[in-house]
Amino acid sequence: MMNKKKTAIYPGSFDPLTNGHIDIIERAMDIFDQVIIAVLHNPSKKALFTMDERVKMIKQSFNGDKCVLVDSFGGLLVDYAKMKDAVAIIRGMRALSDFESEFQMALMNRKLNKDVQSVFLMTGFRWIFTSSSIIKEAAQFGGDISDMVPEAVHLKIMEKYPKSAQ
Repeated sequence: MMNKKKTAIYPGSFDPLTNGHIDIIERAMDIFDQVIIAVLHNPSKKALFTMDERVKMIKQSFNGDKCVLVDSFGGLLVDYAKMKDAVAIIRGMRALSDFESEFQMALMNRKLNKDVQSVFLMTGFRWIFTSSSIIKEAAQFGGDISDMVPEAVHLKIMEKYPKSAQ
């Protein structure tokens, strides 16, 4: 019997992708054969980057690694996971404050599709304070965020906020 490839979905807005996200993805790649980075289309959130820009930056950040696929989706995550034949949804957690909402989402996803597991990975200590919104705010006011995001993301942020190029 041939082993089935184990695929996990790592969903998020990734506006922008951070090194904290990269940390979670790299650790997920140690567990799963393939990780699909699924960029969520959320019309209720005002994004800095377009969907296409986010997908492109993520692809550039992984340089065509065959274990990482980048896609976008809208709708129910469990439906997307089923469509992609995924066995798990990866979620990164920075602090206790993330737990309650993540736990509720995991329970709902489990109710909607019991075949897809939720896997929580704790953010590495180095990235515990990092979030996309904090990075955008720091960049907007000229803060050096070059060590908090992949190079492709940093270059794109500098285009949006030229002040951050100082």
